[in-house]
Amino acid sequence: MSNPQQLRYSKEHEWLSAADEDGVSTIGITEFAANALGDVVYVQLPDVGSAVTAGETCGELESTKSVSDLYSPVSGEITEINEDVVNDPALVNSAPFEGGWLFKVRVTGEPEELLSADAYTAFAEN
Repeated sequence: MSNPQQLRYSKEHEWLSAADEDGVSTIGITEFAANALGDVVYVQLPDVGSAVTAGETCGELESTKSVSDLYSPVSGEITEINEDVVNDPALVNSAPFEGGWLFKVRVTGEPEELLSADAYTAFAEN
């Protein structure tokens, strides 16, 4: 499992990019989570313009094995959802760190406690 060093990770297995110049970060699930879920067949994402709260559920991922809640690692306003993933949920499995990103959020406040790539890898392997 290779987790990109530039991202930060939650213990709920979401990743977060550094905010851009507008304060917007991209969020997805990790390769570990995608593998644990199995083949993702449906994605329910928060609506653009809605507010999310760090550590709270904001959507669902349905796979051939189960339904899992999606958590936001930060508080803020949803600025964009990945329509490609809505139309082709398998992107979550095939490219969790690239084309399989889930949504973008304009971050307000401080994120919940996030892990570095190395700390997340150690956490996920235990």
